[in-house]
Amino acid sequence: MFTPHPAMLAVLTLLALSSLVASGPPNGRPVLCRRCCDPLEPAEGSGAPPPTAGFSSVPEVRTFINMTILKGDKGERGDRGTPGKSGQEGPSGSTGLVGSKGSKGRAGLPGDPCKVQHSAFSVGRRKSLHSLESYQALVFDTVFVNLDDHFNMFDGKFVCRVPGIYFFNVNIHTWNFKETYLHIMLNDTEQAIVYAQPGDRSIMQSQSLMLQLGLKDEVWIRLYKRLRENAIYSDDVDLYITFNGYLVKGN
Repeated sequence: MFTPHPAMLAVLTLLALSSLVASGPPNGRPVLCRRCCDPLEPAEGSGAPPPTAGFSSVPEVRTFINMTILKGDKGERGDRGTPGKSGQEGPSGSTGLVGSKGSKGRAGLPGDPCKVQHSAFSVGRRKSLHSLESYQALVFDTVFVNLDDHFNMFDGKFVCRVPGIYFFNVNIHTWNFKETYLHIMLNDTEQAIVYAQPGDRSIMQSQSLMLQLGLKDEVWIRLYKRLRENAIYSDDVDLYITFNGYLVKGN
């Protein structure tokens, strides 16, 4: 029977121990020894990792959050920002085609009747009048109609406020044995005469005409001067002398 040398035995013992150390667990991780009677879960507070059920490593678990499902409600609209500067004006476009003629519109409402202009007067004189050394205007003392005071009672003149065509009429009574000689005047120009020769009877004389008047034109009656003595008759009982005028058609 072979008996090993003590030195050889020591060498063999070292080789056996080094093989045990070299054949450790893979990846350098220690292998935990468990007994069949040990509990499956580690004791609370022990700090030991949970059992791996035979796996050599525990897989890493990473949490993934889908941000699309966490979208909140739509917020309120913010304040309007400051307007920006205007850009440069672009070039003019080409002229478009002429459109078709539209249909005729409906007739408008009637105009305001209050805007229709009127002018009229009728005046009289109750005193007789004799000629003087110069021409004189026939002034009246009685008013029948004087719309808007277009007839000036102080001057005996109608002043046109509404341009247009007017009708005028004058009536006088002659004086016995005296000539009657008057003119219907437009401004300073004679337009028509009222005339009667001297006679032993007094008679009524009348003259009428139409005149085209402009603004501020004046129409009046002028008695001729004393070169030919003339007069018109009237009294306080009856009215013999009248002067009338009215607008026929405005411009």
